[in-house]
Amino acid sequence: MKRVVTAVALLASLTAGAQTQGGGLRIPEVTVYGKRLMKDIGVQKTRLDSVVLKENISLSMADVLTYNSSIFVKSYGRATLSTVSFRGTSPSHTQVTWNGMRINNPMLGMTDFSMIPSYFIDEAALLHGTSSVNETGGGLGGAVKLSTRPAEAEGFGLQYIQGIGSFKTFDEFLRLTYGDEHWQLSTRVACSASPNEYSYRNHDKKENVYDEEMNIIGSYYPTEKNRSGSFRDLHVLQEVYYNTRKGDRLGMNAWYLRSNRELPMLTTDYGNEHDFENRQREETFRGLLSWEHMRSNRKWSLKGGYVHTRMKYDYKRDAGNGVMTPMTRSRSRVNTLYGQAESEYYAGERWLFTANMSAYQHWAESRDKNVIRQDGNQAVVGYSKGRTELSALASAKWRANERIGVSLVLREEMYGESFTPLIPALFVDALLFAPGNVLFKASVSRNYRFPTLNDLYFLPGGNPELKRESGWTYDVGLSFATGRKDRYSLSGSVNWFDSHVKDWILWLPTTKGFFSPRNVKDVHAYGVECRSDFTLTWARQWQLSLNGTFSWTPSVNEGEPMSPADRSVGKQLPYVPELSAGINGRLAWNSWSLLYKWCYYSERHTMSSNDVSLTGKLPPYFMSNLTLEKRLPVGWGTWTFKGSVNNLFNEEYLSVLSRPMPGIHFELFVGIEF
Repeated sequence: MKRVVTAVALLASLTAGAQTQGGGLRIPEVTVYGKRLMKDIGVQKTRLDSVVLKENISLSMADVLTYNSSIFVKSYGRATLSTVSFRGTSPSHTQVTWNGMRINNPMLGMTDFSMIPSYFIDEAALLHGTSSVNETGGGLGGAVKLSTRPAEAEGFGLQYIQGIGSFKTFDEFLRLTYGDEHWQLSTRVACSASPNEYSYRNHDKKENVYDEEMNIIGSYYPTEKNRSGSFRDLHVLQEVYYNTRKGDRLGMNAWYLRSNRELPMLTTDYGNEHDFENRQREETFRGLLSWEHMRSNRKWSLKGGYVHTRMKYDYKRDAGNGVMTPMTRSRSRVNTLYGQAESEYYAGERWLFTANMSAYQHWAESRDKNVIRQDGNQAVVGYSKGRTELSALASAKWRANERIGVSLVLREEMYGESFTPLIPALFVDALLFAPGNVLFKASVSRNYRFPTLNDLYFLPGGNPELKRESGWTYDVGLSFATGRKDRYSLSGSVNWFDSHVKDWILWLPTTKGFFSPRNVKDVHAYGVECRSDFTLTWARQWQLSLNGTFSWTPSVNEGEPMSPADRSVGKQLPYVPELSAGINGRLAWNSWSLLYKWCYYSERHTMSSNDVSLTGKLPPYFMSNLTLEKRLPVGWGTWTFKGSVNNLFNEEYLSVLSRPMPGIHFELFVGIEF
């Protein structure tokens, strides 16, 4: 049994573990006894600190991942679609789970992280590459694991935060809790609304300057406003947990979201925003029931869930008579039933055996209700399909001694009537230098991803003949952790990964005027991921915390040319930056805290040929945010006052071609917690 002693467990101890006395902040000593977790043998995992998740109520998980991870977050604008590119793969190659239930849209295969408030997540972790096989299949790039936990309240509790920001933005968050020896109840409500009319310099347009004789004497890029980009989001999360105190715990989680968002005009649009309406509405309910039974050396759990998503997209234009005419009325509906059974068994201190089986039953319907046949009746354009997905896992983890661990994972999956070959994953770790906790990790796995329902059945363009994507991933890494009691803690990691994906699915134009998916690429993604964390404490009132991430991610098309004119082979995939980095620094004194965040993305190509003519690439950019916080304890609770400056240096940038992004803007938050 090893003893690891730290004065402060990185940033979490500052806020989550701090106790307030007499207006000051007392930082308790944290002493941890234990071994390396057998569950994490060889796993490449990035855990996001709870302080990061609760930074402010206006943040979504897209914002959190942008500044605190090495993955690329592709955003279509403020409060619009945000997806992630994990290790140079596409958004559908990243699997996302919430309390163990996969929440990727079965029609699209991806998750919109702008729809996940960070204040609704208590624990978040990134499973890189091979490590995602432990959680779910299909994560050719990796997996994002999100979860909530019991509030651990004693009696009644209340937290309320009001936020106001630039562009007439209003955010509100309310949490009510109750807890006793057996029950833990929590209700969270988050609301956000804004007309979202921020100004930006439009580099896709150029205005000329004329003299009195109408000769051009100059030109400039006009300043415009983000038009038709308003949004209104509501999230409600209800949780109930019952602990028998005899090894059993029952849980219920219910999450409802309702969103009404306009899709803003492009920087290349010249029309009047009043002449059209471009709106997307979504209602989603996620419900989960769980039971856990724990004993000293074993654990059983059962979960059952239901997901309902209804999306409406309407595009209307003024036909010239002042009446809005519907051009597109797209409706989609998805219902999913979920079930999972899992068992863990510890055979002494050397072995851990795990087995689980999960099942998903999807029913999806997609319709365009604005297509009219020549006879005047409504045409049926779309599809209505169901699909069963099964996944089974068995793993054995062996701790040979204090230094060496080995893990073997076998997973089998079925989509519809198709089975994957056996999915193996092998993990190894070894403690190389005990005083510095220098740990070597290595892993290898095969993985598969099946086409989405839209890939197979979307009308027009779906391709039922698509093959599943397959790939091998290899990981090697080193990590360390050291520190000195009451002084500092320092940890870091560096990982090399190499991934090969065959039969990559890509939507391509056809001679019939629409797009259709095809298996066209073999992709080689490789690179380096680095992370470091440092905390320094002095005079018991001051603390400095720094953490940084860096990734180098070439993701190259190595398939065969589709035609003599195909210049995509050997080129970086579109919208995948080779370099990304992020730095977070927090300086705390007593009840004051100053936070600085910085992130960087290198240039991204918008064409598979990497042609840089016209709009072939987006320039690199960096972002900086600054936040000042003051906590004011009173006898019955704590007041919190916070001010944030986003895009501190007023950077002009694009994350996606022709999608405007805001310049410098401000937020103020006032919170009270009983």
